[in-house]
Amino acid sequence: MVETGMSGTKEGAPFALKLRGVSKRFGGVQALNQVDFNVRAGEVHCLAGENGCGKSTLIKIVTGVYTPEPGAEIEVFGEPQTGMTPTQARDMGIAVIWQDLALFPHMTVAENIGFDQMVGGRPRLAALGQIRARAAQLLERLGVTLDLDARLNTLPIAQRQIVAIARALMGEARLIFMDEPTASLTQSETDALLGIVRTLSTEGVAIVFVSHRLAEVLEISSRVTVVRDGRLEGIYPTEGMTQARLGELMTGHTMDHQVIARDKSAAAPVLEIDGLSRHGQFEDISLTIRKGEVVGLTGLIGAGRTELAHALIGRTRPDRGMVKLCGREIRPRNIREAISLGIAYVSEDRLSLGLIQPQSIADNISITVLDRILGGLGLISPAQKKVLVSHWIEDLAVKIGRPEDAVSTLSGGNQQRVVLAKWLATEPRLLILDSPTVGVDVGARAGIFRIVHRLAEAGLAILLISDEVSEVYHNADRMLHMADGRLVETYDPRGTTVEAMEARIYA
Repeated sequence: MVETGMSGTKEGAPFALKLRGVSKRFGGVQALNQVDFNVRAGEVHCLAGENGCGKSTLIKIVTGVYTPEPGAEIEVFGEPQTGMTPTQARDMGIAVIWQDLALFPHMTVAENIGFDQMVGGRPRLAALGQIRARAAQLLERLGVTLDLDARLNTLPIAQRQIVAIARALMGEARLIFMDEPTASLTQSETDALLGIVRTLSTEGVAIVFVSHRLAEVLEISSRVTVVRDGRLEGIYPTEGMTQARLGELMTGHTMDHQVIARDKSAAAPVLEIDGLSRHGQFEDISLTIRKGEVVGLTGLIGAGRTELAHALIGRTRPDRGMVKLCGREIRPRNIREAISLGIAYVSEDRLSLGLIQPQSIADNISITVLDRILGGLGLISPAQKKVLVSHWIEDLAVKIGRPEDAVSTLSGGNQQRVVLAKWLATEPRLLILDSPTVGVDVGARAGIFRIVHRLAEAGLAILLISDEVSEVYHNADRMLHMADGRLVETYDPRGTTVEAMEARIYA
């Protein structure tokens, strides 16, 4: 095991979990190879690595979903374990809060928090009064107030995260794995969640934090274990660690964080918006995006950024204002009209809006241009479809098994490349990227933005929407700050720092 330093690791506290020599093979794929890991009581420890490196496999071994290869040593709260089941793991105080939360949207807050107590073990009558009282105590312990009778689907994602944490604590969890807990949160919501994590840490709960947001990894954790290609790369103190260095450890490549902004003021306008408004969503929006220009639109979630994008692609209709595309006024009534005009939109919700998960990679890539691959009888030509799909898989370097495989079998980064391929096949003049790297690891992010830069150099106009200021700062030619439905300021990345930008936007 490679371990450098022990600063801030709750030295002297007992180990909540110790793993040594953990391996797991699925057929011909070595998912984990002799990985060591440990976390102490009260420690916040980050598990870092690119998608597909083995993080989820490791978590599922700890929680009894998978059985490791012979020779692995697993110790939970000082007790050696063999043949552990998910029920045993839960009874020992191990909980996982997955990115999708695994909650019940039509049940109440109290019912979600007390679900395991209502249905676990032998059949019995649920003591709803006791469960409500216990749920209220747990929320008070976390320092939050929620309506216990509110249905979960009425709550924002940040409050659902809190419900998931409370449910884990209802089961007396002493070791909690948090998988991408802040992926869909604003900065203020993230700060609040990290405050709850710190509270749990002071109470002795061990937290294993999994996140692609490297800044918060370094802020919240005392140590970080890096796994690369199924192997332990090393265990490091976060004190003195930088985002750039952590990215290099995760990917094995030097990460380029240079400002790439260019002056495109002499290029021809592609998108021109003047006074665009939609009641309750955005007001008096005016902006221009020129040929080959990447314009970044940033701000907190709820600022109206996605709502503006939806108006541009015809999902909603603005109340007033004008939109021009290449000098021609447009009013798309739906997404199909927007596509025909030359607008492509990569949604922030890749899983439900960007892709049809059960369908094949080939079907997802070709779905936007079916009319272009028809044969003589008006049926889809398999030969033309194969040429189209092969071209985009090669052009965007999508790592796949076979084009006929379900798109759900791909990593987050490769799924996003399929989404890009789907839209680029329409040959757009304007590409709108709405939070294109949500749930995508640092290495895959760099690959996606290399594609974005190449598309811009070829003349494509791009609107990049993201609440991650550093992402926009390093990849846009100009930055627009949106707050409360209005554009409040324009920045040139060459004339400011990312820290100054974050201070203004997250204020």
